[in-house]
Amino acid sequence: MAKIYTKKNVAPKALKPKKEVVSFLLNYSKALCVLKVENISIEIISN
Repeated sequence: MAKIYTKKNVAPKALKPKKEVVSFLLNYSKALCVLKVENISIEIISN
């Protein structure tokens, strides 16, 4: 009665992001500034 839905071997593929994507994410994280004012967190992108 029960079906087996995991017949295929589900292995994660090796991820190889492009250099442009890595560069974009690094630049974004460098520009991101989080300010905490009392109970509020404010995210500012200084770009």
